[in-house]
Amino acid sequence: MGRNPNPARPEVIGQWKLAFGAPPPPYLSVPFLQKALAYEAQCKQAGGLSASTRRALTQIACGKAPAAMPLNAAKSGTHYVREWNGRTYQVAVVKGGFEMDGRMWPSLSAIAKHITGTTWSGPRFFGLTTAARTTA
Repeated sequence: MGRNPNPARPEVIGQWKLAFGAPPPPYLSVPFLQKALAYEAQCKQAGGLSASTRRALTQIACGKAPAAMPLNAAKSGTHYVREWNGRTYQVAVVKGGFEMDGRMWPSLSAIAKHITGTTWSGPRFFGLTTAARTTA
């Protein structure tokens, strides 16, 4: 009893304190702490999130809907997440289309139809339109 189950934890906590100026919450796992530290290092090296992304995240954190996002803003590497009937679907924007569950798709609408079995506007299904934000 009293023995630390993960010998790397004290070292990672020290790195966290150096990076963020305070200790991490006690319930975070070592792998999570390591990922957060890697992300912080990446942000310091590459400049972090854009101002518009930070504003949108701040609005979301305050419980407000983010400002309208242009539909053509999806760049390779963007991820969309949607929960439908108890399952979470993750879609990645890749060169030439979209990827979900290891399969390539030509459009978000094709993915939405696959998920629901009915015809949907893909951008609306994934919450990328003003109409979807106001009805959600």
